[in-house]
Amino acid sequence: MPTLEAPEERLRKFKYRGKDASMRRQQRIAVSLELRKAKKDEQALKRRNITSVSPDPSEHQNKGVSLTLQEIINGVNASDPELCFQATQAARKMLSREKNPPLRLMVEAGLIPRLVEFLKSSPHPCLQFEAAWALTNIASGTSELTRAVVEGGAVQPLVELLSSPHMTVCEQAVWALGNIAGDGPEFRDNVISSNAIPYLLALASSNVPVTFLRNIAWTLSNLCRNKNPYPCDNSVKQMLPALFHLLQHQDSEVLSDTCWALSYLTEGCDERIGQVVDTGVLPRLVELMASSELNVLTPSLRTVGNIVTGTDHQTQLAIDAGVLSVLPQLLLHPRSSIQKEAAWALSNVAAGPRQHIQQLITCGALPPLVALLKNGEFKVQKEAVWTVANFTTGGTVDQLIQLVQSGVLEPLINLLTIQDTKIVIIILDVFSFILQAAEKISQKEHMCLLIEGLGGVDRIEALQLHENYQVALTASNIIERHFCEEEETGTTLPALDQDHEFLKHLTKTYQSSETSKPGTKP
Repeated sequence: MPTLEAPEERLRKFKYRGKDASMRRQQRIAVSLELRKAKKDEQALKRRNITSVSPDPSEHQNKGVSLTLQEIINGVNASDPELCFQATQAARKMLSREKNPPLRLMVEAGLIPRLVEFLKSSPHPCLQFEAAWALTNIASGTSELTRAVVEGGAVQPLVELLSSPHMTVCEQAVWALGNIAGDGPEFRDNVISSNAIPYLLALASSNVPVTFLRNIAWTLSNLCRNKNPYPCDNSVKQMLPALFHLLQHQDSEVLSDTCWALSYLTEGCDERIGQVVDTGVLPRLVELMASSELNVLTPSLRTVGNIVTGTDHQTQLAIDAGVLSVLPQLLLHPRSSIQKEAAWALSNVAAGPRQHIQQLITCGALPPLVALLKNGEFKVQKEAVWTVANFTTGGTVDQLIQLVQSGVLEPLINLLTIQDTKIVIIILDVFSFILQAAEKISQKEHMCLLIEGLGGVDRIEALQLHENYQVALTASNIIERHFCEEEETGTTLPALDQDHEFLKHLTKTYQSSETSKPGTKP
């Protein structure tokens, strides 16, 4: 069975900055569903069995015969089971070629109806095995080829083979059903309605070899996969206990596919997230986020990232499970795809109430976040900007001061020259929030000087001439509101020798003030 390659990049969801946490959550979900359509290759949808040696489920031994296509057609239509077996095995070998297997040719030759009949030939398990393998590989092709397998009546006989006394026959049926279910929601639901899940769950709880268990976990993940529509609620409830059980396994491939299954189930609404969280998987998922195996780390991080897009309570459960002890480390991961995913998850925590923001500060997330803003790849920097934006819209004045103390201003100013106008506008909004916070404690002049000393005023002024109207307008509003007072009033802002001395003064000034903002959640 081919090994799954760890994906380089994955699309992300995020919570949009807004007037309160509930609004950010609603907009986050709307945007995420749109964005995630663009990327399908997160996990192998289908797998073709190209193993050169097939395990024989009976004592029958056959070296196999090389046949022409016409001889294969004649053989599968013969009445002699031995001829049928030889022809089916020859067809399977052709379909198992690593390069350019003749999948469509076999379908056009009309082999599928006979292969489906062979699935029902219980006195001949070798024939069943070869037919299931051939159908597995045909179903690994395009949707058109998978449809030919389904419309040829293969699903129900394959489900019945899940209770075969011959393990290799049973395993090949699991693989075939996984390919069919992975094609999309229509065939996934076809497999579910054929009552495959109870058989798969029975196999998952039995003492099967780990190679077989990997196929079971992967097939279950395909039954959890796809939206529009999601898998039916009853099937999800059936699978969740088994997924919890598989999550305790030690094999990295079993864990990977189980985590991907859970990630698909947490992609939707809060109720779906709640179904997964209620099984108690969070502590184990957080534990797996520290895995050195990328194929385990990536889907466990994605699943927890999905969970913190849910309600504040669901996010708090993830925090209680220790997610904030792991995310700061993942921001420093050598792979940018993991940095990006961790920053996305952190942005969802930052979009919650101020208690979550405080826990984010306490866990030490700000220094690595600032490091990403300074030195990360641009795709990672964008996620870090969203985290800062959510932080500033929901944080208290004291929390914004701590954000400024972490050194966030300089990298944000440097990012004002990028071409991505959406991110530029978000950064300008961040400066507006920070300046408004400083104004609340009568420290706006000092904050203006700090931004000016870092070159921020020059860059914001230059953006007033930007070709994008919204960028130009936002920049102009900041300059007019916050950086023109000295000219209008004739006052001079005091000079500061050291930025950090100002920040200390700002903190002390705030601590002696009574300023607070209303809660971000109704």
